[in-house]
Amino acid sequence: MKWFKRIVIALFSLVLLGIGAIAAAYFYFLPELPDVTTLKTVKLQTPLRIYSSDGKLISQFGEKRRIPVEYEEVPTQLINAVLDTEDARFFEHKGIDPIGIVRAALILATTGKKSQGASTITQQVARGFFLSREKTYIRKIKEIFLALKIEKALNKQEILELYLNRSFLGNRAYGVGAAAQVYYGKELDELTLPEMAMIAGLPQAPSAANPIRNPARAMNRRNWVLGRMLEKENISQAQYDEAVRAPITAKYHGAEINLYAPYISEMARDYLVAKLGEEEAYTGGYNIVTTVDSSLQLKAQKALRNNVYAYDERHGYRGATKVLWTDTAPAVKEIKSLLSQTRGFQGLIPAAVISVEDQQAQVINAKGETIDIDWQGLKWARSFISNKRQGKAPKLASDVLTVGQQIWIRNNGEFWQLSQIPEVSSAIVSLDPHDGAIKNLVGGFSFHTSQYNRVTQAKRQLGSNIKPFIYTAALEKGYTLATLINNAPINNADTRQGIAWRPKNSPDRYTGPTRLRVGLAQSVNVMAVRAMRYTSLNSAIDTLVRFGFDRDDIPRNESIALGSSSVTPLQVVTAFSVFANGGYKVEPYFIERIEDSYGNIIEQANPTLACTPTQDLQATEEVINDDPFAAMADELSSPPASVAEPAAVCGDDDSRYAEQIVSSQHAFLITEALKSVIWGGGNWSKGTGWNGTAWRAARVVNRRDIAGKTGTTNESRDTWFSGFNPKLATTVWVGFDDHSKELGRTAWNANGAKDQISGAEAGAKTAGPGWNEFMKEALEGTPQEPMLPPEGIVSARIDLATGKLTRKTDHTSSFEYFIAGTEPTEYVQEEQDQSDIFIEDPTEDLFQ
Repeated sequence: MKWFKRIVIALFSLVLLGIGAIAAAYFYFLPELPDVTTLKTVKLQTPLRIYSSDGKLISQFGEKRRIPVEYEEVPTQLINAVLDTEDARFFEHKGIDPIGIVRAALILATTGKKSQGASTITQQVARGFFLSREKTYIRKIKEIFLALKIEKALNKQEILELYLNRSFLGNRAYGVGAAAQVYYGKELDELTLPEMAMIAGLPQAPSAANPIRNPARAMNRRNWVLGRMLEKENISQAQYDEAVRAPITAKYHGAEINLYAPYISEMARDYLVAKLGEEEAYTGGYNIVTTVDSSLQLKAQKALRNNVYAYDERHGYRGATKVLWTDTAPAVKEIKSLLSQTRGFQGLIPAAVISVEDQQAQVINAKGETIDIDWQGLKWARSFISNKRQGKAPKLASDVLTVGQQIWIRNNGEFWQLSQIPEVSSAIVSLDPHDGAIKNLVGGFSFHTSQYNRVTQAKRQLGSNIKPFIYTAALEKGYTLATLINNAPINNADTRQGIAWRPKNSPDRYTGPTRLRVGLAQSVNVMAVRAMRYTSLNSAIDTLVRFGFDRDDIPRNESIALGSSSVTPLQVVTAFSVFANGGYKVEPYFIERIEDSYGNIIEQANPTLACTPTQDLQATEEVINDDPFAAMADELSSPPASVAEPAAVCGDDDSRYAEQIVSSQHAFLITEALKSVIWGGGNWSKGTGWNGTAWRAARVVNRRDIAGKTGTTNESRDTWFSGFNPKLATTVWVGFDDHSKELGRTAWNANGAKDQISGAEAGAKTAGPGWNEFMKEALEGTPQEPMLPPEGIVSARIDLATGKLTRKTDHTSSFEYFIAGTEPTEYVQEEQDQSDIFIEDPTEDLFQ
């Protein structure tokens, strides 16, 4: 009994000593232990995601892929798989598992190695958030104390939710939500039992048991997890047998990008990084919702790509990328290896020519697939000599290709064809003219080859796209759409440039006194210069600044009338929006809102609204009822309105309002003239019909509610087309990034289509087709919306030759719009001498 008592006393003393040691250790480490209550508000590192306005994921930035999920969103079988594998008594213990500790201690005592861990899920959470993974006794003691504190601060569901979202599961996937996407491209509730077991087995060895890198080891780990689930009776024998027979189906799935729009996503990324810094922006879990409409963005990308290909191909084929062999063809495996070194993009695929016969060729791609290229995909490829010269049209495939060449091919939607990487650049951007929301933006042909955003960064000469703003200044000084301006050579040179600058028309043709509407529609250079002289250089510059162009980019000489100012496409489309919305200068914006990781809105756009005051309905109705132009509304799909509607519905008290920089009357008149750019005028049956420079838009888009303007700079270095309808304004630019390169011209191609583009490149032929294709598809299915005259607009029948009133109703006359009080008061005389019927600077001898 003495020995028994001594043993009991010794054991009791050891227990007290152990408790004392633990208490001492606790108080010793207490100052070093972090505050576990921070786990209640922990912010998991989640990537930045950027979305379109309709919820399509555009891009994701951040090294860690994580899709946070709530406990209730995790399938029960996945929870079972995790617990059966990692911590079967999780819901029973208080943060540490004594049985597991004893087991680990016995292994250590018998083997001398720390090969068996005893960490519960709570301990793993403590280690993952607060400690390192080093295997030391000090770290283990801290881990135990933290686990006990965590169990008091959080409930079991909260602890397990942190573990499921925090664990690294390989391939940059953090948490089960991201793992489901990375390995299977699925949501959690779509996973099968074998897939859930695979994910549950990853936390202990995310690299070694990775199903992509090591499928054999991953399968063994998965089957072990399934065995644990069977042992714990969470699955039946039949479920187990079926699951272990399932093959490994995991493969890498990138971020679920629904809309590839790299230029707009880069703009959004730059904005948030500048606002919050890289670390916070990339890990804070922010969501940026842009103003981009996914449907319009896809249409814009397609239109730009097709237009660039069309330009590039009509200028000729520049030859193969390289020659892979000249004599005996290598094995298919070697060809595939050689081709795989070149990455495809924008639908362009690298291929090797393996046979050439008559008018067809056969190629092989990097996958080893053979593709036939028929004559319709080859015949365009006359040789490129320069941007101004092309070779003869080929007659045989051998005129174009040789076996062994590495080339580019693409599927144009109808058939496979020979292609090449375009050297020309382009940009397209559209705004909602009523609030400035950017609906689509493409900063170049390919973000893969150039991240330079030409919409916002490239300042290029505007060319004739500037003329609507010059004529706006002239209208504000007293001109009307019926004012005659002399279309004759200018001999009184402007010497501000240091040389005698004498502008010429393109083509070099002069028609004498011509109405302003016609001069703008046909982009007559000398008329624009005379209109600017009438309004004065200073007034013209001030007007351009009002429309949003930078004063520093506007030369102080008369060349500005022909577009020598340097501007960005975004500035241009914003300026044209003024005409579309009734005279208001909206501020372009591309971020609708920014949300934090909890879905809270931390920034909401407050755009400037283009609001038109309520109009005098009776006065407007009288104008329309007396206006033969309104007859065009009969051709529209929707019935004509009896009154002019506001440009936009005014917002609430918190709204911001755009500045009205042009009267609604002047905006309407310029819009009317810009419609003539597309639809022309006159009477073709009587021989008086004429086209505007953008007549192709009338054929392609075929809507009466569109207006626009072409633009071409000297030597065709920059080409533009800007236009709008009441709901959408769009600008397209085409040119070379190297400003010294001309867009050139093309000769007629004997193998081309009947409606092919040839001759000198210009706004109508180079940028115009891209605008036409986009606007046709963008507006398809939407009702046409005529811009009805605002209050203060009247119409009068004028003589087309003199711009004066007339009583005739034949092809020599037409109705024209005027601001009330500016309409002509004098009737034309049948035999009137017309030598003094135009307004002009009296100091210039116009007919010299």
